Amino acid sequence: MSEQRPARTFEHTVPGFGTVRLRPLDPERDADTVHSWVDTERAVFWGMTGLTRDQVAEIYTHMAGLDTHHAHLVEKDGVPVALLQTYEPAADRVSECYEVRPGDIGVHVLLAPAGPEGRRPGWTSALLSTFTVYVFHALGRRRVVVDPDVRNAKAITRFRSQGFELGPAVVLPEIDLPDVHLPEKHARLAFLTRPAATPGTGAG
Repeated sequence: MSEQRPARTFEHTVPGFGTVRLRPLDPERDADTVHSWVDTERAVFWGMTGLTRDQVAEIYTHMAGLDTHHAHLVEKDGVPVALLQTYEPAADRVSECYEVRPGDIGVHVLLAPAGPEGRRPGWTSALLSTFTVYVFHALGRRRVVVDPDVRNAKAITRFRSQGFELGPAVVLPEIDLPDVHLPEKHARLAFLTRPAATPGTGAG
């Protein structure tokens, strides 16, 4: 691929929110944390509900060996708060549903459950804005594509609030390979194009 590979680490300070750090997901070390997030009803659209901790670790171990798909653990002031996955659309089933352009990158986002303090106003916007700074600046991409499940109204609303333009409703085909099985998915595509000027970044 001619595009830049993900930075080893990336940090971005959001005024009034804190420092957000992205680092490569460690499939074994981070398995307990990620499993506790994905094995809940609120994460049903992530597609890992009901899997064991070891099965989750195995999935991310497989992903860590790919050049086209990457998983990142996201921390706010040192505390895990989200999972960000980036991928090359041309190497993904989404490429069968839209015309991939040079500079495109796909993302999947899973936010951690709120803690005992409950609802956290401003968190989603701060994290999503950090992710777009990362892909536009650290990775040098031109456009982000997301494919939330058509039933996931909350995710679609979040992306729209961040400036994503809704695309068509599509059906992502089933993938049935020895190492990967993904069921058919009815999704709503949405796109965010890199603006002419965006905030600065920090990367490690």
